[in-house]
Amino acid sequence: MSREPGPLHAVVLAGGAGERFWPASRAHHPKPLLRVAEPGARTSLLAATLERAAAFAGPGDTWLVCGREHAAAMRRESGLAAGRVLVEPVRRNTAMAVGAAAARIAHRHPDAVMVVLPADHRIPDRTAFARAIRRAAGAAREGSALVTLGVEPTRPETGYGYIRLGALGPAPLHRVLRFVEKPSRARARRFYESGHYRWNAGIFVWTARVILEEIEEHAPELHRALAPLRTAPRGASRAWWSAALARAYRRAPSLPIDVAVLERSRRVWCLPVAFRWSDVGTWESLAETLGVGPGVTRVIEGDAVLCDAGGNLVWGADRPIALLGVSGLAVVDAGDALLVASLERSGELREVVRRLRRRGRDDLV
Repeated sequence: MSREPGPLHAVVLAGGAGERFWPASRAHHPKPLLRVAEPGARTSLLAATLERAAAFAGPGDTWLVCGREHAAAMRRESGLAAGRVLVEPVRRNTAMAVGAAAARIAHRHPDAVMVVLPADHRIPDRTAFARAIRRAAGAAREGSALVTLGVEPTRPETGYGYIRLGALGPAPLHRVLRFVEKPSRARARRFYESGHYRWNAGIFVWTARVILEEIEEHAPELHRALAPLRTAPRGASRAWWSAALARAYRRAPSLPIDVAVLERSRRVWCLPVAFRWSDVGTWESLAETLGVGPGVTRVIEGDAVLCDAGGNLVWGADRPIALLGVSGLAVVDAGDALLVASLERSGELREVVRRLRRRGRDDLV
């Protein structure tokens, strides 16, 4: 017997530091606020995510989870009401962010479907995305399933996690046999050629009730931490929720939702999708998304003079940038810091940030 349909809620996670996008992403201006979806983009990654969410969730059913240090900027950029922005007092990774949002939504409507969206992805085809979300929402509602979107790989990518598909269930869903963290190049090639794997997009669809049940079964420490939020009185004020959130976060473990629940649950299904997707995780992945290749350089912003300099990604500030006879580079001028890096190694930028901190240059991170 099907349950009465509840509203769809969009939960946008914007708590990451985005250190692999240094020097454009900083503590005071994190990656979701960057306008890098395309050259000359006027829309931030966060705003683009919220625009996609608007296809299935209204403003009153859209939530943003972010860190305290970014809360003011996130509120301004999102345009959401203050009561729809859940401010994390400390970072506790995605399991706590999801659990806190689920507890808040369940207080109003336990069987509401919540769609968990990272704030910094690029998905150009909004129509195909909305169609996939509605299909996943139906499965989550009718089958009490935890649904994860699996993107069809277009290359043997080592920077993404993978999902191993199992047997076909209620079409077009597949059982999830296992999640695989970022593989070696050889394993990534095997995954790509086998046809049995999908990229883990980190986009999840489930009801608030079901994810809280699975947290209780598979992550008891997290379940206990969420207790102040699960016992909210009817009509609780924003101040009450803020205080309860602080108490919950003090007790919460720091775990990804994949590790805390999805790798253990027997309710996990994958909806394979074929639309273009990128987590825009590094300058290299952004370059690939924007079509950088042999002979093709993309200038995201600023004034660049290119002389025999194809295959680069350039982001300028107030001064012109000239490239002569080079390729395969990310050149990012943030005004107070300049990055010149191999695109292939741009995923290692966290080491640059660590070294800057060791030198006491917190002003640059």
